[in-house]
Amino acid sequence: MLKATGIKKSYGNLPILKGVDFEVNKGEIVSIIGASGAGKSTLLHILGTLDKPDQGTVELKGTKVNGLSGELLSIFRNQNIGFVFQFHHLLPEFTALENICIPAFIAKKSKKEAEARALELLDLLGLKDRADHKPSQLSGGEQQRIAVARALINNPAIILADEPSGNLDSANADALHQFFITLRDSFNQTFVIVTHNESLARISDRVVTMKDGLII
Repeated sequence: MLKATGIKKSYGNLPILKGVDFEVNKGEIVSIIGASGAGKSTLLHILGTLDKPDQGTVELKGTKVNGLSGELLSIFRNQNIGFVFQFHHLLPEFTALENICIPAFIAKKSKKEAEARALELLDLLGLKDRADHKPSQLSGGEQQRIAVARALINNPAIILADEPSGNLDSANADALHQFFITLRDSFNQTFVIVTHNESLARISDRVVTMKDGLII
């Protein structure tokens, strides 16, 4: 479903990615591991169209995303890719429900449709009673689960996660990891996850190791 070919990226004179080939099948959880500076996050950002490669192509669901730009790229990203980062990036002035709905509103879905889907996700996460809570009223684990629900609101083809459990204690991290498994098993959801967490890597379908800008 996702295919990257010959991805190269440098910042100034510093080569970060040196010709990466990478594929992901639908319904697969793939973890990318490696030391800091190996190029993991740079690759994830290129896969997610947040950055452009100097060379190479990225294809998602048959669409070559390198050929998209401006509004077309934004629309494609909003409809097909969900993001989860180490820091939840919830907007503090909005409730959990409102935060989850934001990508749906960007996609011009109605308030009724967006809120109905958001409440479904809150129920799935066991957080329906937190719908009207603002981020400051939620625990770290709850905030990150809200961020996952936000990533899922538009039924994306793929979720890209960068150290999603990096700020969580072991209990909340395990709960988040099990939720990823549930999403894969129940909805055939696809994930690419950059992680240093060994337990998350172990429960993935496949582990890819990067070193010095290459997959080894």
